[in-house]
Amino acid sequence: MTFKLTLAAVTAAVVAAFSAGAAQAQITDNVVRIGVLNDQSGIYTDLSGPGGVDAARMAIEDFGGSVAGAKIELVSADHQNKPDIGSNIANQWYDRDGVDAIFDVPTSSVALAVQNIAKEKGKVMIDHGAATSDLTGKACSPTGIHWTYDTYALANGTGRALVEQGAKKWYFITADYAFGHALERDTSNAVTAAGGEVVGTVRSPFPSTDFSSFLLQAQGSGADVIGLANAGGDTVNSIKQAAEFGITQGGQKLASLLVFLSDVHSLGLEVSQGLVLTTGFYWDLNDETRAFAKRFGERNGGKMPTMVQAGIYSSVTHYLKAVEATKSDDGKTVVDQMKKTPVNDFFAKGGTIREDGRMVHDMYLMQIKSPAESKGPYDYYKLLATIPGDQAFRPMDKGECPLVTK
Repeated sequence: MTFKLTLAAVTAAVVAAFSAGAAQAQITDNVVRIGVLNDQSGIYTDLSGPGGVDAARMAIEDFGGSVAGAKIELVSADHQNKPDIGSNIANQWYDRDGVDAIFDVPTSSVALAVQNIAKEKGKVMIDHGAATSDLTGKACSPTGIHWTYDTYALANGTGRALVEQGAKKWYFITADYAFGHALERDTSNAVTAAGGEVVGTVRSPFPSTDFSSFLLQAQGSGADVIGLANAGGDTVNSIKQAAEFGITQGGQKLASLLVFLSDVHSLGLEVSQGLVLTTGFYWDLNDETRAFAKRFGERNGGKMPTMVQAGIYSSVTHYLKAVEATKSDDGKTVVDQMKKTPVNDFFAKGGTIREDGRMVHDMYLMQIKSPAESKGPYDYYKLLATIPGDQAFRPMDKGECPLVTK
């Protein structure tokens, strides 16, 4: 009898030990590795770049440096806005270096390539810097999330607002790659739905420094609005050269469809004042956004965070909470948990992640202040309207995402 009890006790102990080991093994190699893949040397450096990496680092530090008993590690790399380089890094990170989730990935052509790789490998990709709404449309992924903004929200905000103000005829200067094409498409749809029309478009090489010929074509088109379907350094150069040509003084409006705080800082208020824009975040919205911005600025030479940098902090934190809850770094398991959990932080209140991977949150229609209205560095925006998330982003059944239940 004693032998049987002892054997039973030993068996139970072995089963318990095996179960505990199996549970622990859900965190691969007992490390959760986060990768920030972005532009650290080109035209999108300021909108994310090293500041985006530091935003992820801040989130990891605030989480305590470990999750579900596993250490959190951070790696970063520069994809140079090239899909082949971005794809090679993603493959190496996922296959050799044990990276569990990749964040940021500006440049839509790179983001689409990396999301496809993540999908094939069952790994997580959470995008911030890329804009194309196709990431949650026909190219959606069960392990992909689009967090900060997209071309549909930008178009629906800025495009619709200007048409409603009477600027009905549009001419586009479009960056000739996936992002520019998507932004032109979505803005054209918003403009025509609001009663406007598109009278012409011209495609500019990406990246580009000389927009003079494109601006002259737009100036001669008779359009009420010249829509800039570009971003980063391309946007800065477009606006500077438009000012040199006196385009707005001649009566035409300039619609910069994607403007970051870093762009306005580079341009200065004399050049950019009066522009209307749509953003997913502004550092001076409330006490919570100001508190985060103060901490970020202290670490980044006084710079206030862009919506991309703020979004990275928000999503890394939400990702780690899901890892903690599931005790797993399996891509599908973690993303499913993220979708079950509302996002409530300084970036978004009542944010939700839909079946197609779109994180739905309020967007903001802003106007750039005049020099006289600004109280100092980075005091650049005034709020015109808050656009509720369910109005800002494309309806899920309109995106052609194959994951969406019909």
